[in-house]
Amino acid sequence: MSRRPLLILALALAAATPAHAGEVDCKLRFDLEGWSVFYKTASGNGTITCDNGQSMAVKIETKGGGLSFGKSKIEDGVGEFSGVDDINELLGTYATAEAHAGAGRSSKAQVVTKGEVSLALAGTGEGWDIGVAFGKFVISR
Repeated sequence: MSRRPLLILALALAAATPAHAGEVDCKLRFDLEGWSVFYKTASGNGTITCDNGQSMAVKIETKGGGLSFGKSKIEDGVGEFSGVDDINELLGTYATAEAHAGAGRSSKAQVVTKGEVSLALAGTGEGWDIGVAFGKFVISR
């Protein structure tokens, strides 16, 4: 399954939330791997690139709780941030909420927010999972 329809869906969801009216558009490319048994955790690495020439290697961590069981891996995930004034505004903790179920190869789209900054995420990967989880998506240097 192509990630394009998922990214379009995630971008539409992001457009429905209030966004900062910054001038710089930035994208995230990432890999993420994790597990969950009530507590959900995943970590990975990525690169943020912006249309003003800024770029930054980043570390990604997700943490949360809920009724969630599984193991998953996303490779070559993509994300698109709402407009900002500077790449450093993208670092920090984003709020997340999700419902998920899948086995084998699957696709996922999600929007996370941090104040006025939204990040629409899409990716395909492998694993199995089922449940509902709430938590945070952290981007750091």
